[in-house]
Amino acid sequence: MSGIIGKKIGMTSLHNAGGIYVPCTVIEAGPCIVTQVKTVEKDGYGAVQLGFGERTAKHTNSSAEGHFKKASTTPKTKLVEFRGFEKELKSGDKIDVSLFNEGDIVDVSGVSKGKGFQGVVKRWHFAGVGSRTHGQHDRQRAPGSAGASSFPSRTWPGKKQAGRDGGKNATSQNLEVVKIFPEKNLLLVKGSVPGANGCYVIVEK
Repeated sequence: MSGIIGKKIGMTSLHNAGGIYVPCTVIEAGPCIVTQVKTVEKDGYGAVQLGFGERTAKHTNSSAEGHFKKASTTPKTKLVEFRGFEKELKSGDKIDVSLFNEGDIVDVSGVSKGKGFQGVVKRWHFAGVGSRTHGQHDRQRAPGSAGASSFPSRTWPGKKQAGRDGGKNATSQNLEVVKIFPEKNLLLVKGSVPGANGCYVIVEK
C-alpha cells in the first residue's frame, strides 16, 4: 500500500466541525525521497524504497553513500520499503504529505515505548492473587503458581512471567486523518500512535 515515513512530534487536540473534542497525534510526514525502485524482473518482487531524515557523511559507509548517490540524493537516516504503491515512481522522486487527504483511514506503525523490567501485573495484566486477609503478606502482585508439583513438575515454555516490557513493533490501525498542514508537512491523525516523541513511524493507507 502507499505510505510514507514520518516522525512523531507529540499529541494535541482540536474540535471538529460538530464541536466535538478530538485528541490527535502530530506526525511530520516526509518529505521522503525514492532511493530505489525494485522490480520483479531484477529483484524478484516489486517495491518502492523511501528514505527520510538527513544523515551526515561522517556516519555513512561507502556502500550506502554509493546507494544514495545513485538516487541523486543525500544520505538518509531511515529507509523503508513499500509494496503496491498507487502511482509509478522513479529514483529521486519526492513523496510528501500531499499523498493523503483529510478523512483518509491510515495505519501507523512504530516501536512502542520501552518500560524496562516489569512484573506480571503490568506486563500481562494479571489480576494478582487476592485480598490481604488470612495472613497473606506482600503477595498482591505475585504471579502465583508457575507449575504443579506432581505434574508437570516444571514450568512450561512460554509461561507468562515477569520480564522486559515494551520496545516492540506495534501498529495502530484505522486512524482517521483529521487535518493536514502541507506547508509544514504535518499530519494530524485521530488518537495515539506507538512510540515516544521524536521516534520514526510508518504511515500507510
